[in-house]
Formats: sequence, C-alpha cells, structure tokens
Amino acid sequence: MRYYIIAGEASGDLHGSNLIKALAHCDPEATFRFWGGELMQAQGGTLVKHYKDLAFMGFVEVLQNLSTIVKNLKFCKQDISAFKPDALIFIDYPGFNLRIAKWAKQKGYTTHFYISPQIWAWKESRINAIKRDIDAMYVILPFEKEFYEDKHNFPVHFVGHPLIDAISEREQCHPDVFLKENELGENPIIAVLPGSRKQEIKKMLSVMLSVVPDFPDYQFVIAGAPNQDRDFYKPFIKTENVHLVLNKTYDLLSISTAALVTSGTATLEAALFKVPEVVCYKGSSISYAIAKRIVKLEFISLVNLILKREAVTELIQNDFKTKRLKKELHAILNTERRNKLFEDYYTLENMLGGKGASAKTAQLIHQALLAKK
Repeated sequence: MRYYIIAGEASGDLHGSNLIKALAHCDPEATFRFWGGELMQAQGGTLVKHYKDLAFMGFVEVLQNLSTIVKNLKFCKQDISAFKPDALIFIDYPGFNLRIAKWAKQKGYTTHFYISPQIWAWKESRINAIKRDIDAMYVILPFEKEFYEDKHNFPVHFVGHPLIDAISEREQCHPDVFLKENELGENPIIAVLPGSRKQEIKKMLSVMLSVVPDFPDYQFVIAGAPNQDRDFYKPFIKTENVHLVLNKTYDLLSISTAALVTSGTATLEAALFKVPEVVCYKGSSISYAIAKRIVKLEFISLVNLILKREAVTELIQNDFKTKRLKKELHAILNTERRNKLFEDYYTLENMLGGKGASAKTAQLIHQALLAKK
C-alpha cells in the first residue's frame, strides 16, 4: 500500500514516526511519502516538507504567512496527485490538513485523521468538515470519544495516547552518561521546556529563567527543540547555573526534579515522566485577546483537561510573571505538594488507555484498506 502522511509540528513528527513503524509492521510492502521531520524520515520513506517550514504560531503569525501557506497547499495537492496514495493520513495540524482533506475527498482518496484537531476547545464548527471529509478518526484523549460520539454522533476510535509508547520504547541514556555528556553538575535539575517555535520561545524563556537566582541549589536545564540550533538559545543563557540540552527532552525529564513547561504536549510528557510542573503560557496581546473570546475551556494544560480539575498550576498571560512563577516553583518542590501530584499523575496515566496507540491505529487503517480491495 502507498501511504501519504501530513504532520506539521514536532509532536506530529514523533507520533508519525511511530505510526510509520507500526504500518510497516502490518504492511511490509508499504511505501511512505510524508510531511514531517527527521524522526519520520528515520523510519524510511520520502520526506517532502519539513515541519519547521510549516509551523506558524498564533492568529497574527498565520495572517503574516498566508502566501506561504497557500503555496504549500497547492504544492501538497500536486504532490498527492503524483504519488496516488491508497490512504491519506493526517496528524493533527488542522488548519492545513482539513483543507487538504476537503480536496482529497472530492478526488476520491481515502482519508484518515490520527490525533484529532482540538475542536472541543475552539472551532467546533469544524465537525461538519470532519463528518464530510474524513473516513476514519483516531482519537487519543478519553473525553474526545465522548465529544464526537455523544455530542456529534460521529463514530471514532479511541486508541490511547501515543506518548505512552514513545516514552516506554525510547532508547534510554544512563543518567551518569547524560550528565557527563552535557557537562551538568550534581545539583537537582529543574527542566525548562519553553516550546518549539521561535515566537513562543522568545516570549517564554526569559521569564522562565528569571527565577534562577532564587534557586541556587538547583541547576536549570533548557530542553532545546529539535528544530532550533544552539546559537538561538545563547542570548538567554546568562549564568553558569543555566544549561542547554538539544533534542534530548525525554532523557532530561527522566532525571528532573521539577519542570517549567510551556502549555502543549510537553505538559503531558512531564506528567508521564512523573515530574512536578508549573504550566506557563504567554502569547501576543492580540492573539491572546482573540483566543480568550473563542476558546471555551476551563484549563489550557492537557493534564488538567483530562483530569477535569486543576492538578497542575497554570500561569497564563498576565499571571506568568517572575514573582508568581517563583512562588509556584517553590510549591512543587515541597514534599506534600509533590506527593499529591504523583497521585494525580498515576490517575492520569490510567485514563490514557495504556500502550499500543500506534499499533492499534496502524491495524485499523490497514484493515480498512484491505476491506476496500
């Protein structure tokens, strides 16, 4: 079978790589062509576009890059037509993927969506396009199945969360080797995860590191994103107590005492590694004002959304300041608070359905294609 996969972000590259691996196991003769990154490329197939050329953050940034997005849409349609896949697989990245899905459905391609767009948070009207253009949806959060089936009468497959597989199957670096290779000291580590896009890193990292002088007994280690180089981070590193580790976030989290995390998938990654965290978010004033009007959620972190209560503290926009961040970091270093978070994290993991998300999704996609033959 021929599979065309579109992932537009670093997390999509990770999940896409595991899906390709699982599909290749189900279908040894499979051929892959995809938009993604190095992780997907390492599994075999042809990388068409790298996600670092696709990801634009916020409403304003999207408007500023409209011409590039339009060119990418046109090129993608041409590339799919030339490849003639048996199945198109979309991984999140809804603004782009749903536009391609509409065109693809009209052309008669089979469409699969792995990792649902967050229409339960905003743009719920996209359910109409999903019902029209997507043949099968594979969701990774327990409340998404309820949302689609109970509220919108659209059957979906809950396959569990692929992060559980990604974490359990990763190649682990021994802690002593990791510390030595990255020239880290013996003090406990506070991981700093400022995001993957340049725009968000610039907004988040300076504030995150502003608390460093108040925690002299800890070393702060920035988890560098795979699509950013070392020079980009240098202006932010102003003391000897701050370090940078590139593209080794899981090894870093595995030995961290606490974490400061930009909202997004990383909040769930920290939780699955059982690392007490403070969740942070700050966008441009315009983007935040727009988002506040249209996003109707009580929480922004996946941890709290899944648990349906505040387990981890969220510092959003004007709350994301040095004084408050210092207070909340002290709190999660307290034994009593940490123990409560550990209990919440174990509850969370049980709700996510266990291992096998990639394998389950691959099997369902392959079976659906065989049924059409």
